[in-house]
Formats: sequence, structure tokens, C-alpha cells
Amino acid sequence: MKIVIDARFTRTDHHDGISRYGSSLIAATSKIADVTMLISDKRQLALLPDVPYVMVNSPLSPMELFVARKVNPLGADVVVCPMQTMGTLGRKYGLILTLHDLIYYEHPAPPGFLPAPIRLLWRLYHKAFWPQRLLLNRADIVATISRTTEALMAKYALTKRPVRIVGNAPQPGQKPRDPEAGADKSLLYMGSFMPYKNVETMIRGMSELPGYSLHLLSRITPQRKAELEALVPDGAKVVFHNGVSDAEYDELLLRATALISLSRAEGYGLPLVEAMALGTPVIASDTPIFREVGGDAVSYVHPESPSEFAAAVSALGAPDLWRERSRTSVERAAKFNWDESARQLLSAAEEVVAQRRPKA
Repeated sequence: MKIVIDARFTRTDHHDGISRYGSSLIAATSKIADVTMLISDKRQLALLPDVPYVMVNSPLSPMELFVARKVNPLGADVVVCPMQTMGTLGRKYGLILTLHDLIYYEHPAPPGFLPAPIRLLWRLYHKAFWPQRLLLNRADIVATISRTTEALMAKYALTKRPVRIVGNAPQPGQKPRDPEAGADKSLLYMGSFMPYKNVETMIRGMSELPGYSLHLLSRITPQRKAELEALVPDGAKVVFHNGVSDAEYDELLLRATALISLSRAEGYGLPLVEAMALGTPVIASDTPIFREVGGDAVSYVHPESPSEFAAAVSALGAPDLWRERSRTSVERAAKFNWDESARQLLSAAEEVVAQRRPKA
């Protein structure tokens, strides 16, 4: 089976969630199927696996409406896009589109890196569900990454097409830490600084955690940094790293007491699984998606309560509890891996081919 996977959402300098998801899925699927990538910028290759590729237009270009004209000659049985926006006019191939989450219906502020016209369209698009339905119903199958999103799609009747899970997963890397070695009194946050991520609550909670340091690892604009710095309680230690490499991230995780995510909404929560895979306990918002990902391995708190967050950190100060959470985290993370995601994608692709096969 020939599968073409759209890699045009790959960043050129560092991975974000969609970029890493697509790259990892391509790497794993290429081991079990004939895979070709679509790219729009050769700089994307630095963050992509070494598989065949074809250059086409940017997914943000007006020419996206006609991208199928460039994809049709590739002879793909199925084309897979890690987003739902790929152009389909005149397509002659099976198509799987992906919807990761419904966050932006509740929190409509668009990512800041998008051009201003796209940000305006983003806000208009998320004011109603019918545009989403139009996009998703162009596919043969719609993929999503969690049962939580699958349930929300059914609740709002977002597509008439079959919905299949193609899960997210952590990167294979270092071995988990030794639980007996203990941890530094450091807390980590990996993620954007958009309002729904709720970094403010963990910063305020640091007033009740003398001796602990909170490390905010992701890149941040000077304006947003100034806003958050103004919230840091007197005497609290909050460190803005403004980006770390994968190796630095792993090194910090292998020493930390916990990774924190108090997001009010999330499509999956990959940092949780990345931390758990290394044996680092997690403290997270008590939300359906985090329950789905973290199971019994995570400490859950109310996202608007700095005191609950601080209490959960203090509880992990007990060595026995910390060691137990470290071990159960590794066990939980083992349920998520890219080889399984690739098998899920291949199964969905085979289903698409069967659907499109002429009836006898």
C-alpha cells in the first residue's frame, strides 16, 4: 500500500505538538508501509525522518484549494493529513483527515505565529460547528488522537465519516530514572503560554512551596514573560528557559520532582506521557483528557486552585509516595508508543481502500 503523509505542518526550527506528531507518525509508518511525505519548505527536512518527499505549496497558500492536482500523480492509495484543512478539489485518492481536539471552540485565541489574516479566519471558523463539519466530511475517514475527542466529535455531530483513533506517543529515548535516586526540588512546565494553558495558577501556587523552583521551559514572547513575571510571589523561584533542546528537556525531567500541567483544556497532553516515560511523576488538571492519558499514575488537582497544586507537590515530598508514582508512571506510559499508532493508521488506511474498492 502506498501512503502519502502531509508533513507541511512541520516547523523549520523546533517541533510543536502537530509538527512532532506528524514527524513521529511518518517515521513509524514508514517501517511498515510505502510512505512518501509532502513538504513545502526544504528546511522542514531537518525535523523529519529520511523518507522520500515531494515539494508542494504551503498549506496556508491560496493554491491549497488545488493541491490535489499535485498529489494525484503520486499514485497514493491513501493520503493522510495530520490536520483537517488539506485541499481536496478533484482528489482521486483515499483521504484521512485528522482532528486533534476542540479546544479552540472554548478558547478561540489563535496561535500567535499564524499570519494576521489567518488568525482572523481562525476566530470566525470557531464561532460555529458547521465549517468543521464541511471540512471533515470531505474525508473517507477522520482520525483523532483520544477517546475524549472522539466522544466530543460524536456529541456535536462533527462528521458523518467513520472516526478512528491514531494515538499520540512519547519519543523513544533515555531509560527511565531509578526511583530510589529521588529527585531535586524542581517542577517543570512544557507547553505554550496561551491563556487556556493556565500557567498563572502554578506561578501563584509557588507562594506555598518554599525551597522549590518552577521551570517554564518553552519559548515565550517578551510581552508574555513580563505579564507572568509580574505574578511571581515574593521569594518564589520561577525560571524562564525560553526554549530547551530535547536533550536538555530529558535531563531536567530525570531530576525533577514532577512535571506540571494545569491546562483548562487539552487535546492530549503529550508532556504528561513524556514525563511518565522517564519515571517523572505528573500533577495535572482534573480533566477528562488528562484522566484518559494519566490513569492512576497522575495527581489531579482543580485547575483554578493554587493551594491544591501546592498540596499535591508537598505530598510528593514523601519519598515513598514519590517512588510509587515514579514506577506507576513508567507502567502507564508504556501503553503509548508510535509503533502502535502506525498500526492504527495502517488499519484505517486499509479500511479506506476497502471502502473505495468497486462493488462487485
